[in-house]
Amino acid sequence: MLYLLDANVLITAHHLYYPLDSVPEFWAWLVHKGTSADLKMPLENYEEVKDGSTDEEQDLLFAWVTAEETKSAILLDEEADMNLVARVINEGYAPDLTDDEIVQIGRDPFLIAYALASPENRCVVTTEVSASRKVRQNRRIPDVCRTMGVQCCNTFEMSRALGFKTGWAPN
Repeated sequence: MLYLLDANVLITAHHLYYPLDSVPEFWAWLVHKGTSADLKMPLENYEEVKDGSTDEEQDLLFAWVTAEETKSAILLDEEADMNLVARVINEGYAPDLTDDEIVQIGRDPFLIAYALASPENRCVVTTEVSASRKVRQNRRIPDVCRTMGVQCCNTFEMSRALGFKTGWAPN
């Protein structure tokens, strides 16, 4: 299984439960798992993290994500299939979205489209939670994934599946 990370996985982990300067094992583990191709981040989502640096705390995350070792380990080496992106927008959100609504959705359709390219072998990882009553541009990633037949989990489910422990060490 290849786990595809949403930008919020890194941002939320750093801000809430695995700060880079407090739990460096998690961040080293992400690089290790990226190198072994267990997890990756599409360019569109990587850019969300990289471009989101706005304060000193975020600068730690910016430094980590832009380090060559990190970038080469976690960046997914694929181009988005624009037909799949369009399919995710049309079937997962709505076929008649306005330009403003598409802007509100952001880069989520790309993430889901990468998983849709091989739905039995890929899983979207996000901190978003289902909100099944939301419609159109307000739909959440887990709900769109369900509509599209794509696997989806949260950070902790991925961490358990891939065996993260604070005492881990690369083989």
